[in-house]
This record gives sequence, structure tokens and C-alpha cells, in this order.
Amino acid sequence: MIIAWMKLVERRIKEAEEQGAFDSLPGKHKPIKLEDYGNMPDDLRLAYKILKNAGCLPPELQLKKDIRRMEDLLEHISDEKEAYRLIKEINFRIMKLNMMGKRSPMLEENQVYYKKVLEKIRQKRQEKKNDR
Repeated sequence: MIIAWMKLVERRIKEAEEQGAFDSLPGKHKPIKLEDYGNMPDDLRLAYKILKNAGCLPPELQLKKDIRRMEDLLEHISDEKEAYRLIKEINFRIMKLNMMGKRSPMLEENQVYYKKVLEKIRQKRQEKKNDR
């Protein structure tokens, strides 16, 4: 049923396109504005636009970026105490990210497990030593 409906819609769009129904639409040959603040309250739109233009990320994305950066850094730390401290910081940020807003559990980040991470780091170091 849905496939038949989709085919009908596609056919109608193609017919309209062939008849030139889309030729005189406003905005033709102009770039599409991707800044859609339609779901945002009017009093916040300007502030969000300024933040976006300044290169600021939303808090959730900034946390994800920080987590990825710290995970990359973790691979290069040789001191286990420092690695453990960094893992605690990563886990804290993951917990903070998971608590932000209502999200599906499938979208939540998994915390880094200290022993598994250290074992993986040790294996990589051993592989590097063996390659030399």
C-alpha cells in the first residue's frame, strides 16, 4: 500500500515538473537556507544564530567532541594513574551527556571500562614494541 502511494506521489511530481509547475517558484536558482529555527522560541533565535556564527557547538555536541578527543589522548598516555584519571573524566562526561535531555537508550554513550581500556593500551604498546 505504501509503495503504491509513493509511486503515485513520484509520478505526480514528475508530471508537474514536466509541465513546468516548479519553474516559477520563489527562490529558484538561490541557495537553500539550512538555518531553520522554526521550532525554536522567537526570543532565542537571534542568540542561537550568533552562537552558531561564532563557531560554538550545542552542549551535547561539545561534550561528544571532548569525549572523542580524550579517548584519542588516552591511547598515548603511558602512566596508568594518569590513564585512570582520564578514564574517570571520560566516564563523567559520558554520564553528563547521557543525562542531558530525554534520549533513547540506544543513543546513549557507553562508559569506558578501566581494565578493558588499559588492556587494550598495553596490547597496542606491545604490538608497537614487537614491530620495532
